[in-house]
Amino acid sequence: MPFVLDGHWKRSLDPQIHVQIHVKIQKFGALCLPVESKSSPFTRFVSRAMSILERQARAFFQLSRASKGSRIWRRCCQSASPNPSKHTLKPYYVTTPIFYVNAAPHVGHLYTFVLADILKRWALLCGDRPAVMLTGTDEHGMKVQRAAQKAKTDTKLFCDQTMLQFDRLARKANISYNRFIRTTDPDHKEAVQHFWRELNHRGYIYESKHEGWYSVSDETFFPQSAVHLIRDPATGRKIMVSKETGREVEWTSETNYHFRLSAFRYRLLRLYDDNPGFVVPATRMNHVIQEVKKGLGDLSISRPAERLTWGIRVPNDDSQTIYVWLDALVNYLTQAGYPFADRTGSGTEWPPDVQVIGKDITKFHCIYWPAFLMALNLPLPTQILTHAHWTMNHAKMSKSTGNVVNPFFAIDRFDVDTMRFYMAYDGGIADDTDYDNYYIIQRYKKLLQGGIGNLASRITRGKRWSVHESVRYGAGQDLEMEPMGKDHRTRLAKLRAQVKHHFGSSNPREALHHIMDVLALTHKFITHYAVWRIVNDPNEKAQRDVKIIIYYAAESLRICGILLQPFMPSKMERLLDMLGVDETRRSYGYAGLGSDLSYGIPKGDLGAGADTSLFPPLTSEL
Repeated sequence: MPFVLDGHWKRSLDPQIHVQIHVKIQKFGALCLPVESKSSPFTRFVSRAMSILERQARAFFQLSRASKGSRIWRRCCQSASPNPSKHTLKPYYVTTPIFYVNAAPHVGHLYTFVLADILKRWALLCGDRPAVMLTGTDEHGMKVQRAAQKAKTDTKLFCDQTMLQFDRLARKANISYNRFIRTTDPDHKEAVQHFWRELNHRGYIYESKHEGWYSVSDETFFPQSAVHLIRDPATGRKIMVSKETGREVEWTSETNYHFRLSAFRYRLLRLYDDNPGFVVPATRMNHVIQEVKKGLGDLSISRPAERLTWGIRVPNDDSQTIYVWLDALVNYLTQAGYPFADRTGSGTEWPPDVQVIGKDITKFHCIYWPAFLMALNLPLPTQILTHAHWTMNHAKMSKSTGNVVNPFFAIDRFDVDTMRFYMAYDGGIADDTDYDNYYIIQRYKKLLQGGIGNLASRITRGKRWSVHESVRYGAGQDLEMEPMGKDHRTRLAKLRAQVKHHFGSSNPREALHHIMDVLALTHKFITHYAVWRIVNDPNEKAQRDVKIIIYYAAESLRICGILLQPFMPSKMERLLDMLGVDETRRSYGYAGLGSDLSYGIPKGDLGAGADTSLFPPLTSEL
């Protein structure tokens, strides 16, 4: 289907002359120009004008075809889509922060990856609309510049090498991102400079001298009240550090550009009041509100280029480099195609449905970021999900103390879905969690291998019953149920809605706990009814009861397997294959009790032995 640029030009030169022009530019630049006019001179004028337009159109399409990665090409392709219905629904848009490339990724980065990926996969499981996940690396700023200098490496080469580690971790953790963005990407530079120009055009930027305590590690200024003097235990020297982060600060006096953050205090407070779920959890929202209520000073948003060479230059002023956090935050807009054609992002994935961040960057995302967007009248994110940190021996992980967990080693040792499960099951949103291999092993043995894995083996490998026949017979049938059976059926019937509720509250951890509780109840259910004993009873009623028991146990596996897909995609694909669930019946809509009666014949040979089980024995428990 050709790309069509429709224009309708109706103009009256005088009461006697009416001209109507319809312009269509076909895919390869051919121009169709039916013109009806009573004025020959005007026709000649229009012909000359259209000749110029045609040449410009041809140049436009040649440029578009030559750079298919450009936003222009993407918009044209979307406009030309033969199935516009795919573009009518705004995609579910979830983001991670972009990670600093000054050091290798650690287990905290893995947690952020997994949390955002679970949310994206859940959105796809529900099937209401497409879903987009953005992640990437923050490659500008003083911290990166100094890290490259310390490594005696060209800064861009340093970024190229380090970003690969983050991308490799995302792939190793089975993260289904749509784009891995880099702040060194050309389209991002264009977006940042346009964003700056818009802020400046609207009067929100001014130049002024700035003095204060600057933390290179945190890439931010701190007021005098937020720093104090300590003696560095490693060197014995006295240094000024941030009270909030404990990182060293240095006194800085320079002339740079400022953003009028103070002008947004009341608008931000109104935002928080009108949208109590804007920041999750509530404890962090309350902290943000208190910070804003104290008052907001204007924000320094550039650094002298003589000090910070590695970054995006301020438009029309090469002596200044744009503040790394302004640069970094715009990445979420870059993915959506900013600058937008209609100034609001309509027709793109903008705004984000949820932005997943660590609690240490709450200020930047929950105060600065909405203020920047308000300044340009851009739609705000629906929610900022701020998660807690992982600690080691209840102390913050730090390379200097040697208590950092290598996520690559952890995945190699325990398997990717085991680590995804552990991160989601134990990871904290409100409170920090202590990382411990002991708990990974215990969760694996009790909940995965001894829980869902054992249940799957019992049900799908049973020699004295057929899951397929049990499903066909047991649906709609009831045992002469005692409270145990009734409770199990009720919990199964309610599980889908309860899990959806917890995801709606941005609490996938609670959703996961709910699912695992139902699986534990299913173990009690089949143990209580002793199916392996009554299966030997030739009595007709006993055989009917066996089919009903197996049906409810299989339904528990099927329903939980569907709902666990965002958490453990590979393992749950295998489980649903073992149950013989059709690939078209693995969405949220089929996660209800009795929603699928067609399964029961495994897809392929189940194999034999411990090594072929869903969760085989761990090779190492050290």
